[in-house]
Amino acid sequence: MERMINVIYQGETITVPVGTSLIDLIETHSISTDAVAAGVNNILRSLHYQLEDSDNVEFFDLTTDEGMRIYRDSLVFVLVRAIKDVLGNCRILIEHSLSNGLYGEIAGDRPLTEEEVLKIEQRMLDIIVADEPYIKHRVSREQAIEIFSKQGLQDKIELLKQIDKQFLEIHSCGDYYDTISDIFVPSTGYLLLFKLRFYLPGFILEYPKKNNPLEIPKYIEHGKLANVYYETEKWGKNIGVSCAANLNAWIDQGKVGHLIRVTEAYHEKQIAKIADQIASERDRLRIILIAGPSSSGKTTFSQRLLIQLRINRLRPVVIHLDDYFINRELTPIDEDGDYDFEALEAIDIKLFNEHLSKLIQGEAVNIPSFNFVKGQREWGDKILQIGPEQPIIIEGIHGLNDVLTSAIPKGRKFKIYVSALTQINIDDHTRIPTTDVRLIRRIIRDKQFRSHTAVQTIERWPSVRRGEEKYIFPFQEDADVMFNSAIDYELAVLKKYAEPLLKDITDSEPAYLQAQRLLRLLSYFKELPSIKDIPNNSILMEFLGGSCFNV
Repeated sequence: MERMINVIYQGETITVPVGTSLIDLIETHSISTDAVAAGVNNILRSLHYQLEDSDNVEFFDLTTDEGMRIYRDSLVFVLVRAIKDVLGNCRILIEHSLSNGLYGEIAGDRPLTEEEVLKIEQRMLDIIVADEPYIKHRVSREQAIEIFSKQGLQDKIELLKQIDKQFLEIHSCGDYYDTISDIFVPSTGYLLLFKLRFYLPGFILEYPKKNNPLEIPKYIEHGKLANVYYETEKWGKNIGVSCAANLNAWIDQGKVGHLIRVTEAYHEKQIAKIADQIASERDRLRIILIAGPSSSGKTTFSQRLLIQLRINRLRPVVIHLDDYFINRELTPIDEDGDYDFEALEAIDIKLFNEHLSKLIQGEAVNIPSFNFVKGQREWGDKILQIGPEQPIIIEGIHGLNDVLTSAIPKGRKFKIYVSALTQINIDDHTRIPTTDVRLIRRIIRDKQFRSHTAVQTIERWPSVRRGEEKYIFPFQEDADVMFNSAIDYELAVLKKYAEPLLKDITDSEPAYLQAQRLLRLLSYFKELPSIKDIPNNSILMEFLGGSCFNV
């Protein structure tokens, strides 16, 4: 007699035969979903997964982070296969996110052309229309190395030789094999929405976003961000750290101390150049605004910039936006019914601009302070008056939005965007999202300084990301300069601190899915033996503790 099991979906119990796949569950019980994957007992599974016991099932479509991530990874798999089909054996580099998609390049002895990009796009469409399955294979490390040797994927071979994994799962689609992800959509027919754009000297793979998964957003040029990524990638190639295998090799060879010193010196030089630029126009620039997403190292950057400005014989002063919060009972409410302290309306814009106008004209101003316990603004005897050699530094989420400083002419302001734009990837085809590195930073910092568990940080992260999407990213191209706070060696450091926190998260917690994904990312990196070579003014120390700036 066929054994039956109970499946819990959205609070309802569904009885199915043991071995029923998730795809069959959707079809036989008319479940209305556009799922691309599922969580089974809080473990991410392909829709090919066969149910073996009484399980709790949650489906992920493109309106979820998990679903969108799987869609994107599956699309990259098809892209790489299509490039090899069209151009033959070549090296394909999936570099970073840009605008509405992912930017990549094809390393070869001649430039990529727009005509070739169109041919690759058509080949992708052919593969997708054919609805070819993604097939999972469990193989030994030696077998994987043999497979990737035949495909000319030297980057994967180098990494596999370094990591302690005797067996691993790889996927195939047609005759192509890769390790881009653990989970893919069931078949290529799920991937009909995409666009491949020629973007000198490479391409941008565009795909839908989770807020509207039924169409590809209008393309928006992000020229300044693209230039920062370009410089960052040149730097990575210059020092020989573009992927996990490169960084692991520095550690294996005992030379990582040199890498740390060079990387930190590079950061200092970039900050000094920004300070020189401000100082060269000291008569015009009176307000310095610094903004960027969470865990970008803005606080340490601000302190280091202040030092470089002092070297240029300027004496900057810092004003804290928090002191201009309106009283708590007047604070706007967010979609969850909580106080929205990140909203621009949470700040007394009128008073803030009045004080800035008076200060840059030489008047003395009594600066308020905000009592977070009482939720009220208070006035003391905090008098501030500045001279012509004293620019005002303002760090805050709204720094790039001109509404914040509407009374100050644009020509008197200097805007700086700070973000950790990670240039190091796992391998040529498997990028590391910048948001993942920032989340890992924040998990460590929140534990060190706020007594928050990794679960609390991960659960709070979607709200943080919504604030960034709303208040920061739309204004990033308005910055006068962009500073990349990513540190070439940091994942080898963060691994030691983050892994124990992530491993403490059990599969009963909703954060377990995220924790397992981040652990997979960190598993490709070797741990830095010691942090003794990291200077105490490093941006990294803002998260680890021990910063000389007491951040």
